[in-house]
Amino acid sequence: MSFTHITVVMPAYNEAPGIAEFISEIRDHVAPLATRLDIIVADDRSTDATAAAVAALGVEAAQVQTQARNRGHGPTALAAYRAGLDTAADVIVHVDGDGQFEGADLARVLHALQSRGVDVVHGVRRGREDPWYRRALSFGLRLVVRPFAGRSVPDINTPLRAYRPDTLRRLIDALGPDAVVPHVHFSLAEARFGMRVAYVPVRSLPRRGGPGGTMWGAQGQPKLPPKRLRSFVRQALRELWQLSLRRSAPMRQLRTSPADRPARVADAA
Repeated sequence: MSFTHITVVMPAYNEAPGIAEFISEIRDHVAPLATRLDIIVADDRSTDATAAAVAALGVEAAQVQTQARNRGHGPTALAAYRAGLDTAADVIVHVDGDGQFEGADLARVLHALQSRGVDVVHGVRRGREDPWYRRALSFGLRLVVRPFAGRSVPDINTPLRAYRPDTLRRLIDALGPDAVVPHVHFSLAEARFGMRVAYVPVRSLPRRGGPGGTMWGAQGQPKLPPKRLRSFVRQALRELWQLSLRRSAPMRQLRTSPADRPARVADAA
């Protein structure tokens, strides 16, 4: 298996303790699959040494693009995707900077993209150790979206994905730059409009930098959903209605091109 050019894009916020190890692991497993590998870290104005940790690796393929301001995970992920498209790679892989996946699983996702001839591959997390309310949120979103998608979508918000650039560009252009849950919108559109998707089970790891609470304004792993997370859920539901679910939503205007083949959903072992 080989690609001409793979770009891995990675939103990150305060991931200094674990991001260097994660990038090194990605390079070890993914670089052999392509003539050229780029790794782009979209730093969401981290307050720690995330950018310095990446720079200290001395890996020419890895670069940090610090965002103009802190905007949260969704807009930063979309900025990372756009930076990946600018490299003109023949495949764009997205993974979060918290390092909750194995480098070997990125290689498995890429193998599925090539061998199955699909538009996108999702890494479906197994053995998640996230707090119960985060797993419950993913399950709830899956139930909400299913009637609109026309079928069940496993792990609807998974951050490990590999896209063909033409498919990704159509999704990005339809959604715009500010969505807080872009992967939920993407998953729904992929199912609704007959894009070819493969689902690959992957191992979910604890955050490499150790327990943290920077994303939701709490330390460690609280037993109840932090206030910031509860506010985020309300915002995400409103956004889903506005951008994907209502009749005039922008993501409902997305159409597959005439050359697209009928949808194919594949599970890869």
